[in-house]
This record gives sequence, structure tokens and C-alpha cells, in this order.
Amino acid sequence: MSVGSAVRRGWWWAALLAAVVEIGAPGGAPPLGSQWFAPPRDAPMMLARSLGAIVHFGGGPPMVVGGGAPHDAPRPAPRPAPRPAPRRALLFVSNEGSHTISVIDADSARVTATIPVGDRPRGIQTSPDGRLLYVALSDEHPNQESGRDAIAIIDVASRTVLRRIPAGSDPEQFAVTPDGRRLVASNEDAGTASVVDPASGRVLATLVVGIEPEGVAASPDGRWVYVTSETSNTVSVIDVRARTVAANFLVDLRPRAAAFSPDGARAYVSNEISGTLTVIDARAHEVLESIELEQGGGKPVGVAVSPDGARVYVANGGAGVVSVVDARARRAVGRVPVGRRPWGIALSRDGRRLYTANGLSGDVSVIDTQSLRVVATIPVGQRPWGLAVN
Repeated sequence: MSVGSAVRRGWWWAALLAAVVEIGAPGGAPPLGSQWFAPPRDAPMMLARSLGAIVHFGGGPPMVVGGGAPHDAPRPAPRPAPRPAPRRALLFVSNEGSHTISVIDADSARVTATIPVGDRPRGIQTSPDGRLLYVALSDEHPNQESGRDAIAIIDVASRTVLRRIPAGSDPEQFAVTPDGRRLVASNEDAGTASVVDPASGRVLATLVVGIEPEGVAASPDGRWVYVTSETSNTVSVIDVRARTVAANFLVDLRPRAAAFSPDGARAYVSNEISGTLTVIDARAHEVLESIELEQGGGKPVGVAVSPDGARVYVANGGAGVVSVVDARARRAVGRVPVGRRPWGIALSRDGRRLYTANGLSGDVSVIDTQSLRVVATIPVGQRPWGLAVN
């Protein structure tokens, strides 16, 4: 390719060539190529600056001189960050009689591990990220607080108890707020509820609620916690931010458990002696109505609401069945026989499986929520009480 062609093709290439020729001309001889192109006086400086510039030869692909990537050269697409491994679906069962936690693989419906915890485990929940498991422990001596009354914190991956944090006398059930920053436990013997910081293990407040508090549920936004009290037939509304009891209201006889709808507009409370499910306006904290469930001693306890809020499932310990309630119509529309004395109840994350902890038959029933049939029965420890799904 001639120098003249280079001039026509690209000014920088011509300047670079002329500068090289001028620098190398002997004895002050006129530079070669001056009849075609008179390089500027600062050609040596231009040469130095040209290092690293992009030079185009005949309109061909760019070549990098002296290193450095061209600004318009295509860059390799960044590799996507590796996706975290999907969380394996696990079911945890507190066995009150054998003082253990059964770990169940939800896909295979088999017990894969047993964690000894001691001291009468009952209430059980996972942290929002599924990495920790919380279990309410209490001793066998009523009406006295001991060092054995605590919330155990278990590492799910290693299946080991990390530590115990205080939660008042005889903690039976509790709720973890959706952000994981607060845990509220019912202290059955003391008639109080403890507001706990699970990270530090400190009890931030102890609040007087009803007589024999048991069921605890947190609203989806974490603002409110409902505590049911068996003997006073009341529900106490705890303002989590203010750490105060904002309201109390009456429900039917012997309220046992509570659950909120996914949108936080409704709450449901099971009443063991009345055999009913109370529907509550959870924004106004007012009772709307009660739904009759099983006739003749059904004794409802555990409550779970489907992810779409359309159904409410209630475990009837006396009748050994699960009642299926249409949330919009506010009436029972089905029943599913399960094991003996179902108390604890839990739904899978997608709502396709429902689980009941059957205390007297020592097993867990697995229900297909579409067909409303038991598809598996899983033997666990003695007197299974509560359930949690990660």
C-alpha cells in the first residue's frame, strides 16, 4: 500500500509514517515523502501520542498499537452471577413426648434427621430466610420459670442447636415477624407475652395479655401480633413497634390458634370448646362473625390460610379431621379425615400440600389440597405437636 494511499485512507496513519521517516532521515536530508505530505513540526510528539491509538488499514478491522482496548470494540458479555441453590423443601415437627425435632424431606415424605432438643418442644417456626429454626421449650413443672424455659435456635444446615434465648415462663407458641427482627412468645403460666430480639437474645418487653395465652400470629406487614388466651376467651393485639397492647377483644370459648390472611385484611381464630372459627377484621381489630365447624366436639386447634387467601384449613383435634373453609363464603365446604388428635397444621409454600401433626397416632398426614385427600402418612416421634415448613 503506497503512502499516498495511506493519506487517502487515514490521516493518522500518514502522520505516523511521515513522522517515522523524518526522524530517521540522515544529515538533515529532506524527508522522503515530503512531496506528498509535509509532516508537522511536532511529528515526534504525535508519534509518541499515537502509541495505543487505533489504526485502520484499508478500512479493515481495528488493530491495537501499544496495548489498550478500542473504545468501540465489542466487550464480552458479563457472566451472570451464579444462582443460589434452590431451597430444599423441608418440614419440621416438634415431638412433645420424645423431646425431639423430626426433619422431613417434603419431596420424598421421609424423615431424614432427628434433632434432640429436650424440655418439651411445642411451638416451632423457621426464620424468613429458612436458615434457622426456632423451637419453644419448657419444663414439666407448671407455674414456675426455670432456665429450661427458652426458645432454642437451630442451624438448619448442620442440624445443631446454636443457643437458647429467654422468652419468659412456659413459652408455648410464638411468632417471628416477616423481617425476622422480632419474636413474640406467649407465656402460658404467667399470662404475658414476651417481645424478643432474636439476634441479641434480649427480651425487649413483657406485656400482660389474657389468662393462659397460647396462639400467636404476626400480620404480614409485621405491625401487629395477635395472642389468643384460652381461659379469658380473649385476643390481645400487640403493636410490635410500640411494644404495647393496643387492644383486647372477646371471641368464642377457648381460643387456641390464630392466622392472618396474606393481605392482612382478615384474621382467623379457632375456638376449641365452641367448635367455631372466628373471622376478624384485622385492620379494625373487630369480630365479624363465627363459622361453625364440626358438630359434636370437633375441638378445632391449628389454623392455616392458603397463599391466595381463598381457603382456611382448621385441624379438629377431637374429630380427627381437617375442616376446609371457603374464606369468601365464610362457611365450611369440606372435611378431610387425618390421624388421631391433629393439632399443628402447616401449608407448603405453594399451597399444594397441607400437613397435620397427629399427637395420638404419632405421625404426620400429608394432604393434597386439590383433591383433598391424604396422600402420605409419615411416622415421627412421640406426641407430635407443631409443624413448620421452610
